[in-house]
Amino acid sequence: NQANMSAKGIPQIACVMGSCTAGGAYVPAMSDETIIVRGQGTIFLAGPPLVKAATGEVISAEELGGADTHGRKSGVVDHVAENDEHALTIVRDIVSTLQPQVQAAVNMKDPRPPKFDAEELYGVVPSDVRAPYDVHEIIARLVDGSEFHEFKALYGTSLVCGFAHIWGIPVAILANNGVLFSESAQKGAHFIELACQRRIPLLFLQNISGFMVGGRYEAEGIAKHGAKLVTAVATASVPKITVLIGGSFGAGNYGMCGRAYSPRFLFSWPNSRISVMGGEQAASVLATVHRDADSWSDEQAEFFKAPIRQKYEDEGNPWYATARLWDDGIIDPAQTRDVLGLAFAATLNAPIPERPSFGVFRM
Repeated sequence: NQANMSAKGIPQIACVMGSCTAGGAYVPAMSDETIIVRGQGTIFLAGPPLVKAATGEVISAEELGGADTHGRKSGVVDHVAENDEHALTIVRDIVSTLQPQVQAAVNMKDPRPPKFDAEELYGVVPSDVRAPYDVHEIIARLVDGSEFHEFKALYGTSLVCGFAHIWGIPVAILANNGVLFSESAQKGAHFIELACQRRIPLLFLQNISGFMVGGRYEAEGIAKHGAKLVTAVATASVPKITVLIGGSFGAGNYGMCGRAYSPRFLFSWPNSRISVMGGEQAASVLATVHRDADSWSDEQAEFFKAPIRQKYEDEGNPWYATARLWDDGIIDPAQTRDVLGLAFAATLNAPIPERPSFGVFRM
């Protein structure tokens, strides 16, 4: 990653305030400029105990990979600092010499506040992720002037798509308004193609239980239509940001740009949930499989299902997810607009690739 980032002209500065051992030694060694703190930072492929075991040489950590060794002899570091504060001052001096990046060209407008108070989001979103609500109410409290140019408003209504601005930055929004059907999946794929053609960043507001299931929907091709949406999300060339505003279950996570689909940022609301399926569904499925082999009473079935439901309740919690870096942080719903403004501004520091070499396919 460091080599690839360097090839793309992304500056990398390393500040060694502790030990960089084994593979970690390559991080400062592959950086553009490296600072080390005297008497505190060390860089070596093997520490003193391993050196003694391998070669018999007895040497201190400072002699092996300290500031004088790498500042005077090896040249691995470029600057030697006397303490942490001095090191950070050097970092700031280095950053001041960097040339500012030319921001990606997008149709910016003067920011305007939404017409509706963001504090009202607490009353719009139900505490139960299974309870339905109109996602337009969320969008109206995030976008500039509460103005939303909706795409295919009457078709595939369980997925709301449209263009808006957030802090003056144009964004293409996809927001769940129910389970994904074939029509909504095709609509989403079509809309993502438009956004890529126009080089507009994508915002996914995720509250999804998954794709619709059942014999009728399989016969209608829900798998192939869902694949179109997943493919469009995976291959979209513009910046993508995802906010979990409710549930994030199963393949719906894929179609709405979950972590595996490389959003530049992924944030969660405190009420969100994430798992392969809901706890009740998981417990029922596993109970059915086991019941096929044994005859159970209702009490036995409940005894089997209760710990499964509890496991999903505990591990589908957003705090469990964020503690494992499955997202980039839990944010206050009322602060979502400000967070998105900063996040989208950051994404524009990287160039947006040229338009795809093919036109927009009508789905």
